[in-house]
Amino acid sequence: MDRFIATMGGIGWVRPASGTVASAVAVLLGLALHRIGHFPLLAAGTVVVIIAGFWSVRRYTAGMTDKDRPEIVIDEMAGQWIALCAPSAGFWFAGLPADRFPYPGWVAAFLFFRLFDIWKPWLVGRADRRGTANSVMEDDLWAGAMAALCTILAAALSHLVLLP
Repeated sequence: MDRFIATMGGIGWVRPASGTVASAVAVLLGLALHRIGHFPLLAAGTVVVIIAGFWSVRRYTAGMTDKDRPEIVIDEMAGQWIALCAPSAGFWFAGLPADRFPYPGWVAAFLFFRLFDIWKPWLVGRADRRGTANSVMEDDLWAGAMAALCTILAAALSHLVLLP
């Protein structure tokens, strides 16, 4: 079960670019959660994935010297869903129906998350360099938080510039 969760049901074994594939799958699943239960369901799902991710990664990598294994991609789902929560919350608070999730929001969340996950600036890189089972999750949580903030800022900027 730990291996199943840590690899997102085997998606982590896809080569090349398992992290990007896992992030794309996470976006599709996140869009489905948003459609079913809007922001509250996506936020609850994000909390569940974060908890399951910490639990499964610790157990899956127990006894391994390399904790940040390429097949572990549950961290991508957790970080990507954090990033998706920003536009999902914005649309929920704006009163958009659950069947609406305009593409600029989820595309920006995806692109910003992949940027920060690959680039690993500041807190993302610091967490990644620790090389512990917890840091496998932590670097993507930081990347997701940075992506969420950038998605919010990009939306604000687009509304100020494009819709004065």
